[in-house]
Order: sequence, then structure tokens, then C-alpha cells
Amino acid sequence: MKSVKVGDYMATQLVTFHRDDNVVKAMGELLDKKISGAPVVDSEGNLVGILSEVDLMEIVIQDSYYDESMGIVADYMQPDVDVVDPDTDIYTLAERFHKEHRRRYPVVKNGRLVGQISRRDVLRAARGFLMHSDRKTRGTR
Repeated sequence: MKSVKVGDYMATQLVTFHRDDNVVKAMGELLDKKISGAPVVDSEGNLVGILSEVDLMEIVIQDSYYDESMGIVADYMQPDVDVVDPDTDIYTLAERFHKEHRRRYPVVKNGRLVGQISRRDVLRAARGFLMHSDRKTRGTR
């Protein structure tokens, strides 16, 4: 089985937010980009949290009780984020996705956000390996 690294398949063009971004604008960006969450970084690109649709449900709940400004990303983001190293093997990550039922992981090297890897990225990588393996098998018949 071929070993490939997360860094070979991760997305590097990411929507990111900063702690002090307006949370309603951040919600709009997630909706406009049709994504369910985005990493939150500091001015040096270090990962400091993640903001997801689930986190933003708090805004809907608060809006039903109060009629006031909704705040900033830091008020709603999750500061504790499970991450992946770019040198992690794709197969090891597939096991982790299977066990933890996550959609994606930020990819971090030395504290800095360098990308993001999703279940779909892993499936794309596997499809390439499986198609190559299938061709080899058919060629030996």
C-alpha cells in the first residue's frame, strides 16, 4: 500500500477569520462560500480556533431572546481544535476520520495553519490509488 502524506492532498487556499472579525459578516462569508466552518488565525497565521455552523447557532438562539449586536468571532469560535500534521499518512488519517466522525481537520506545522484536509480529499487520494491498483490487477490477468 502506498504511503502518502496529508500535505500532498490538503487544500491551501482557505477562508480564514481573525478573532476580532464581526461574527455576522463571518456567517455571511461561510454562507456565500458554501462552507460549514473555517479556521481562526492570529496575525502571524497561527491557528487559534475554528468557527463552524454549529457555533453560529448561538447567534440564532441569542437573536430570539435579545435584540442587540452579536459580537466578534472570538465570542463564538472553539479555541480547542484537533489538528493534523502535514506529514501524517493519508491512511492513518482515514482511520482517524472514521473513528472521530469529523468533516475536516486544520493542518498545522509548528503552530501555523498551512492547510486543511477533508474526508473528500482523503477519498480523492484513495480513488487515485485504487484506480492505479485496479489497472495493475487487470493488466496481470
